[in-house]
Amino acid sequence: MKQCWKCGFAAAVAMTFAGQALATEWNVSLWGKRRAFTEHVEKLAELVSEKTNGEFTLNLSYGGLSKNKENLDGISIGAFEMAQFCAGYHRDKNPTITVLELPFLGVETLAQERELSMALYDQPAVKEDLARWNATILMPSPMPQYNLVGLGDAPQSLDDFEGLTVRATGGIGQAMEAVGAVPTSMSATEVRQALDSGVIKAAAFAPHAHMSFGTIENAQWWTTNLNPGTVNCPVVANTDALNDLSDAHREALLGSIDEALDYYVENYENNTMAKWGPALDERGIERVSFDDNSLAAFEEKVAGPAAQAWIEDMNARGLPGQELYDFVTAKLKELKGM
Repeated sequence: MKQCWKCGFAAAVAMTFAGQALATEWNVSLWGKRRAFTEHVEKLAELVSEKTNGEFTLNLSYGGLSKNKENLDGISIGAFEMAQFCAGYHRDKNPTITVLELPFLGVETLAQERELSMALYDQPAVKEDLARWNATILMPSPMPQYNLVGLGDAPQSLDDFEGLTVRATGGIGQAMEAVGAVPTSMSATEVRQALDSGVIKAAAFAPHAHMSFGTIENAQWWTTNLNPGTVNCPVVANTDALNDLSDAHREALLGSIDEALDYYVENYENNTMAKWGPALDERGIERVSFDDNSLAAFEEKVAGPAAQAWIEDMNARGLPGQELYDFVTAKLKELKGM
C-alpha cells in the first residue's frame, strides 16, 4: 500500500512537470494603450491561447517592457519574444521596409496595405535585413493614409504649410518638407504634449492614433485629403524563440495570423472610422480639403524625387533598392488589377 502511494505521488509529480514543460509564455512589447493599431495582436493572443488550451500565452505589455523606439533592440537580445515597431522610428535599423513609407506610393485600402506588406516581408533582402536583429516579421499593422490635425489658422493652400512645425516621420516627413513645412520625428506618446506646449503646430497620424493619443482634443483643423502616405509597423518575433516553439505551438501562432489580420481590418473599417467623423464634429474641428490640381502638383513634386533618393540610398548601402521598389510598385498594380 505504501509503495502504491509512492508510485501514485511520483506519477502525479511527473505529470505536473510534464504540464509545466508544455506551457509557453511569450512577452510582447507594445506601447500606448489598447487601440485599433493593436487589435490584431490582441486577437492573436486570444487565438493562440484558445488553440493550445492555454498552454501558449502571449503576455501583452503596453510600455512596460521597452520604449517603442527600442523594441527592435529588445527583440535582438531576447529581452522579450514579440514586439511591434514602426519602420520610420529608426530607418537605419530596417531600411528595406521603408520602401512602404515612400510618399504617394498609391496604396488605397487597408486590404492593399496588408497584402503589399506581407509580399514585401517575404523578399530575401527584407528577411536578411531583419535577421540582423534576430527578428522574423509575423504581420503588418495596416493603416490608412495619414492626414494632419493642427492648431492656429487652417491652411487653405499648400503654400500655407511653409514654416509649419509638424510631427511627421518617414516619407510623410519628406512630403511635408517639400511644401516648406518643418517635419519633426518623435514617438506617438510624445506628440500630445508637444502640441499642447507649442513645440509643434500640427501632427500627422492615422485617425485611430489622433483619437488614442489625444491630438484632436485641442486641435482646430484636419486635412481630409492630403494623403501623403502612411507608416509601416510590423509585428515581429525573436527568431530563436520562434524556432524553439513546439510544432503545435508554432502552428497555433503562425496559423492564426490571417484570422488576426482579418479581425484587425474589419475592426478598423467598421468601428474606428465610424467614430472618426463624430469625434471631429463634437470638437468643432474644421475640415480642410485641397483641390485636385493642388494635390496633383504636390504628388508630382514629391513622389518621383523621394523614390529616386530612396533607391540611391539603398544602393549605396549595398541593398537592392531598385529591385525592391520595382517589386512593390508592380505588386501594388497587381493588387489594384491594373
